[in-house]
Amino acid sequence: MRRLMIPAAIAACLLIAPAAQAKDTRCTLKYDMQGGGAFYKRSNGTGRITCDNGQSMNVTIESKGGGLTFGSSKIEDGIGKFSPVLDIKNLIGGYATGEANAGGGSASKAQVVTKGTISLALTGRGTGRTLGVSFGSFIIKEAGK
Repeated sequence: MRRLMIPAAIAACLLIAPAAQAKDTRCTLKYDMQGGGAFYKRSNGTGRITCDNGQSMNVTIESKGGGLTFGSSKIEDGIGKFSPVLDIKNLIGGYATGEANAGGGSASKAQVVTKGTISLALTGRGTGRTLGVSFGSFIIKEAGK
């Protein structure tokens, strides 16, 4: 009976070892979005997340919220930098947002959104006219799901 316990203990240690050596992965989101509204703001877009461990995923993006906001905007070639994660799947879900806008024509935009311990810093150049303050969510979904 003792001979069976030693191989089982060694196998258990080998299964645990890779988890203890797991490395944080750095991922980037490249995206395009457009939308707007009055009082209730909604934007939709598409993008692709790529990670330094070789993982990648096509995604859809939705930003929605309410507040005192009016206008429309379009962001092309936006880039987002995620805080380190263990797996690309950790990046799917809803992030909390808050922003203030005032502008027209062509402008740069920067925003940080959070989901628990994960943060996403978004930047992009866009066009449109916006004015106001809005709060809501930034939702990332795997494309096709």
